[in-house]
Amino acid sequence: QVRLVESGGGSVQAGGSLTLSCAVTGYPINGFCAAWFRQTPGQRREGVAGLDQEGRTVYSDSVRGRFTASQDNAKNDLLLRMDRLQPDDTAVYYCAAFVAGFCTTPWDDEHEYVYWGQGTQVTVSS
Repeated sequence: QVRLVESGGGSVQAGGSLTLSCAVTGYPINGFCAAWFRQTPGQRREGVAGLDQEGRTVYSDSVRGRFTASQDNAKNDLLLRMDRLQPDDTAVYYCAAFVAGFCTTPWDDEHEYVYWGQGTQVTVSS
């Protein structure tokens, strides 16, 4: 079955960078729609980046210009590069996916996604 396993989280100073990886098994990443979400205690999951089967991306207003989502097709991984991190970026980050012939909006609705990674903590200090 499809599994998503995340890694790459950690603690950084404001202005620093991290790259998260989402290793996908059980399905090729060019066969589904994917997204990155984040969540803090007491809040709903917030979509930060979406990817279609060909790696085309869309971003939330809060991260656009700072975060870059991409595909590593050779490894069947999804990547999220996070630059110029801010304390407000502190959250647990999740990758998510669903199988579809094409990806539709709203991409940032968590209920659209069937498969989820376990989450990885990102902490940004001031």
